[in-house]
Amino acid sequence: MVVLNKIYTRTGDKGDTALGNGDRVAKHSARVNAYGTSDELNSFVGVARLVADSDMDAALARIQNDLFDLGADLCRPEMEKDAEAEYPPLRMVQAQVDRLEAEIDVMNAELAPLRSFVLPGGSALAAHLHVCRTVARRGERLATDVATAEAINPVAITYLNRLSDWFFVASRVANDNGANDVLWVPGANR
Repeated sequence: MVVLNKIYTRTGDKGDTALGNGDRVAKHSARVNAYGTSDELNSFVGVARLVADSDMDAALARIQNDLFDLGADLCRPEMEKDAEAEYPPLRMVQAQVDRLEAEIDVMNAELAPLRSFVLPGGSALAAHLHVCRTVARRGERLATDVATAEAINPVAITYLNRLSDWFFVASRVANDNGANDVLWVPGANR
């Protein structure tokens, strides 16, 4: 259970912060950047929800909850010691990836195949979802950077990869099932 009765603690005033296991690290560490980007992405998803219809809003609400799970996973190193922890650490699971894949398949079934790259834009919702897509990709890059130096849950990385795909397909749905996609015209302004 989370209890937040005091918002400022002054413990990070010198540029460090506590991870989920209690270890203190620099606020600019690779791991903190990775889970901080998950939090940033969650905020952008919240903005996208402001212009989403009820079905898209429900899907985005599920993703927001997953992103808190992801942040909890990324902020807790030492996966090999999970069994010894006082409380079982929250880790991303394959079912969360599978749900995204199933939703992508349903959305993609209604879309015509692409014949060009899509520029971010079209509807307001599509534009917001493209921002979410790019922030998810940055989160994935940061998580893979952490994975080069220390243990990280591989499902967390897979989730971020699939999530960026989800945002891309959802942006096409938000553009009238692709009819209003803004397509790249190579060399158009030469």
